Amino acid sequence: MQAEQIEIAQFLSAHPPFDDLPEDALNNLAQQVEVAYFRAGSDILNYGDDISDLYVIRSGSVESYRRNGDLYNRMDEGGIFGQMGLLMNRKVRFPVKAMEDTLVYCISVELFSDYCDKFEPFADYFEADGNVRLHQAVVEQADSNDLTTAKLKVLLHRDVVTVSTTASVQEVAALMTQESVSSVLVTDANKPLSDDPEEDDGQVVGIITDRDIRTKVVAQGQSLAIAAEQVMSTNLTLLDANDYVFEAVLAMLRDNLHHLPVLHKRRPIGVISLSDILRYESQSSLLLVRGILAQQSVEDLTHYARQLPSVFVRMVNEDANSHMIGTAMAVIGRTFKQRLLALAEEKLGPPPIPYCFIALGSMARDEQLIVTDQDNAIILDDSFDEAQHDEYFQALADFVCDGLAACGYSYCDGEIMASFKKWRLTRSQWRDTFASWIAEPKPQALLHCSIFFDLDGVWGKTKWADALKSFIAKEAKANRRFLANIASNARNRTPPLGFFKGFVLEHDGEHKRSINLKRRGTAPLTDVVRVHALAVSSRKQNSFERLEDIIEAKLLPEGKAQDLRDALEYIAMTRIRHQAWQIEQGEAPDNHLDPHLLSPFEQRNLKEAFAILEKAQSFLKFRYQNAAGLK
Repeated sequence: MQAEQIEIAQFLSAHPPFDDLPEDALNNLAQQVEVAYFRAGSDILNYGDDISDLYVIRSGSVESYRRNGDLYNRMDEGGIFGQMGLLMNRKVRFPVKAMEDTLVYCISVELFSDYCDKFEPFADYFEADGNVRLHQAVVEQADSNDLTTAKLKVLLHRDVVTVSTTASVQEVAALMTQESVSSVLVTDANKPLSDDPEEDDGQVVGIITDRDIRTKVVAQGQSLAIAAEQVMSTNLTLLDANDYVFEAVLAMLRDNLHHLPVLHKRRPIGVISLSDILRYESQSSLLLVRGILAQQSVEDLTHYARQLPSVFVRMVNEDANSHMIGTAMAVIGRTFKQRLLALAEEKLGPPPIPYCFIALGSMARDEQLIVTDQDNAIILDDSFDEAQHDEYFQALADFVCDGLAACGYSYCDGEIMASFKKWRLTRSQWRDTFASWIAEPKPQALLHCSIFFDLDGVWGKTKWADALKSFIAKEAKANRRFLANIASNARNRTPPLGFFKGFVLEHDGEHKRSINLKRRGTAPLTDVVRVHALAVSSRKQNSFERLEDIIEAKLLPEGKAQDLRDALEYIAMTRIRHQAWQIEQGEAPDNHLDPHLLSPFEQRNLKEAFAILEKAQSFLKFRYQNAAGLK
């Protein structure tokens, strides 16, 4: 070796992880290192740029920053940076600037990956503990987009302004003028918070805006002495202070709202207005929701739905996390359903009895992606009479299901659709059906539970769906035998890991040498989370929100729920990026991934996520097996 290369080898041998490399490997590395020099104050790496090297500081010092400009880390001689960018799509995740004149050694990504494969201590240095490494990857992913972490409470800059139901409109207007607000919440002191905070919306019964006073009072010549309860709007969309800003954006677009009451522990603490939210509306793809509501026919909706793949890809490229993408796609899917239901009622006339159209599965959980079928059903009023009413609801269900299929939401192979009569039941029948599934958890009942226990009302009497969710939560928690059986069922779909923790790939068929990331990854993880959520009587539907309830209940050993969250996020984002890549390549997106297309780091993190799933399934047996034989 040349003298300069000998000096490089000597320097690297004094710093981890290079000090664990065999001498010949270290010498080989030294011969391939490139040297770069940066003046004080110059940018070394810029956010979002391509990255193809690992950097080792020979002399000088650098600072790295988060995307928002906050300082992330300071490093000097022997410090290493760039590894996170090599892991995450070969894009710079943390900008780096030279604080003084700095000399760095540059190691190519190809050589870096080769050494990680060949030398376990070298790879371990960058991976640290598997779970910690996976968590770090997920955190860096989330840090790249403010929308994924900003919560509504950061937008609340003043105390809530409320009036009683008996206040006069004149008093309301005077208060709004005094407080310089465009809306007030109306509360009813006679509606106290119940012992069960999930059962009601606290004391908030309505909202009055400038527009309400203008259109309902002044324009109609009403007396200013009329009570607030005669003017207020009661069909409220309420959000919690810990909900994300993007969820407020979606709610406003979906329901065409300008004001959203914000609650904390079911009590009103503020109102978010459209002006508050506009600055966060950077995801222009979400405007698709407004466009869906403007379409006038199934043909128009079918044409409009062609934008969905590009909307999906744009969100992925804008670094949204799986929660945001899943929620956005679910809201878009619900909006298609809502518009189709409105068109159906225009065509068929008003429904003869009240009903609630419900979404099931991933749409109800806010975990829908681009590859999805339709799972839905109808809750009918107990006054339902088959001879008088079934023809109308059959026609309505057919119209909606056929329309969804035309818009790209394929028919359910398992026939879980409202167009099948067995999934159009009255409120009492649904209650009895769920009660029987819980009381007698036979194989078919357990299969139905994995779909129907994730439900959400999207049209009509949506409170009926909420009532069913409350019923399920109470009944399931009280039945240990049911929990044991559903826990056993959740262990049926195992992760694709072999005895030596290598990937187990499909051996034949169209998707030979691939992994089904849904069937062997996100779906069984969702099943595990659902079991624990039922055990703590959680009313939440989204898996990440269910994990929050599980953590609060301290059901799992410390840190295990966070491991589940990280594993679910990592597998979901791997699945999402794979589908986005297929769309960009002009291919039909699917859930089948050849893991060898991933970088060595991505493969290791995916294996760790699957290992977490494997351990979580084993814990289910430990946690619930003692009740399996109960009658």
